[in-house]
Amino acid sequence: MRLLPFVVFCCVFSAVCIAAEGRKPNIIFILTDDQGWGDAHFAGHPYVKTPNLDKFASQGTWIRQFYVAATVCSPSRCAFMTSHYPSRHLVHGHFADHASNVARSMPDWLDPQVTTLPKLLKGAGYATAHFGKWHLGSGDQAPPPEAYGIDVSRTTVSNGTPFTEQGEEYFWAKSTGLIVDETIKFIREHKDQPFYVNAWTLLPHATLKPTPEQLAVYASLAPKADDPGFGPWMQKYLAKAPDLARQMQVFCASLTNLDAELGRLFTALEEMKLADNTIIFFSSDNGAEDYRIKNASNGGVGNTGPLRARKRSMYEGGIRTFGLVRWPGKVPAGRRDETSVMGGVDFLPTICKLAGVDVPANVNPDGEDVSDIWLGQSRPRNKALNWEWLFNVQGPDDGYMPPMLAVRDGDWKLFVSHKGTDAQLYNIPKDAGEAHDVARANPEVVKSLTEKAIAWVKTLPPSPARERAAETGKPQEGRAPVPAKGKAAPKGKSPATNDRHVIFKQKDLNKDSKLTLEEYLHKFPSEVEGRKRFPTFDKDHDGILTEGEFVRAGR
Repeated sequence: MRLLPFVVFCCVFSAVCIAAEGRKPNIIFILTDDQGWGDAHFAGHPYVKTPNLDKFASQGTWIRQFYVAATVCSPSRCAFMTSHYPSRHLVHGHFADHASNVARSMPDWLDPQVTTLPKLLKGAGYATAHFGKWHLGSGDQAPPPEAYGIDVSRTTVSNGTPFTEQGEEYFWAKSTGLIVDETIKFIREHKDQPFYVNAWTLLPHATLKPTPEQLAVYASLAPKADDPGFGPWMQKYLAKAPDLARQMQVFCASLTNLDAELGRLFTALEEMKLADNTIIFFSSDNGAEDYRIKNASNGGVGNTGPLRARKRSMYEGGIRTFGLVRWPGKVPAGRRDETSVMGGVDFLPTICKLAGVDVPANVNPDGEDVSDIWLGQSRPRNKALNWEWLFNVQGPDDGYMPPMLAVRDGDWKLFVSHKGTDAQLYNIPKDAGEAHDVARANPEVVKSLTEKAIAWVKTLPPSPARERAAETGKPQEGRAPVPAKGKAAPKGKSPATNDRHVIFKQKDLNKDSKLTLEEYLHKFPSEVEGRKRFPTFDKDHDGILTEGEFVRAGR
């Protein structure tokens, strides 16, 4: 133990020297979609097979208190890219159609003028790429990934170069392989210069449909809701699953395929002799999905381990994800860091430090450089972590929905309303499952953290959605309101942002009172998502949508 400070110094010195001598580290950021904190064999999942991730974890450090900046995808991704809390950019929820964005006081995409990590690295000589899900803006006039510092992209949910395979039946099931193919190709083409790659997978986001070959691996799986590999909250949740055996078979098959494809990437780095100078960071964008979401019956059995709640909730199960980092010879192998607290907002300043890239003063990151912790040091973080979630949460009767602000400072995590009321307080190291609210026993802590939460909110740009939430004390509706047919839209609102009848007429290009698939996809943010949704609208399965089918869908 006495040698630890010297070892840490050597690691840090080595990293700095690499950047100084021009041998900058390569960087790969693997971001999965809706993977729960316990969704890997090494993380305690009792059924799923993930040999490549298990090996990867043994070769690096697992930051076990790593938090993303939001409960859903787009704002979480915004924070990784910018080092800012997403509310600074009014990215309150996921980017959707214009009407839904307007209803939530959101822009239609992340401002391309903002400084992003790829822009900073590209300016320092890195080749940059993005393969997989984007979800930082799509649809009409949305900037492609290249506007944010990306040299090469193949994407979904974006205006970038799409995957041409998106129309195929098993595209979703095979998408990780396609992302890995593009990543390996890009690395081969740029192996003689430093490179940065976002490999952002589609899995295990719903809707999951593994190939028969993928599913065969788990054909005999007979899961139990009360398996000790699941925590108390998770056991109660799984006990209500509509078809646990089938759901878990599909979910595990999808994750095992993801694991196998990532294994190909790790092997390719070894074969190209690039592994030792490549930093790989692995996380998910938020916690596991809920099976009560219409298209997520199979994706909704992801494992949160001992944590409470799921995606869309600021309880641990919604925002604590994997924080795995590997850099052979620099980042300690096999380390499970139980004490460090890190967030997605720390990613940009940390990567820039390790790459020897200065962060401009005007970026003013919300996060901090935690490269010293990655390289083996232990210390408390210098800045508190903050969250805001203004919208509904699936399953509020099951303890999903805390007050709309949260702050993590030291061991404490506080939830509080925008008015400073309804406080809940948890000591996270002692109570990761957030089962014991100790607010009454710690009034001074509640007072101090409430003041910090309210002060943080005052640094954010004005938002009508926040103002409504603060005034009513109730979560806002996450979709554009739709008045009954024949009724006027709410005062001050354009009918086009509120009425599906109007949207139907806009899509009905030939004015025959019917929508073909091609018309339905017109101006749809994501073609692949649109193709998946169309059959849920087409109740009589004739390949045509009537106005009634379009308006009633999902209600």
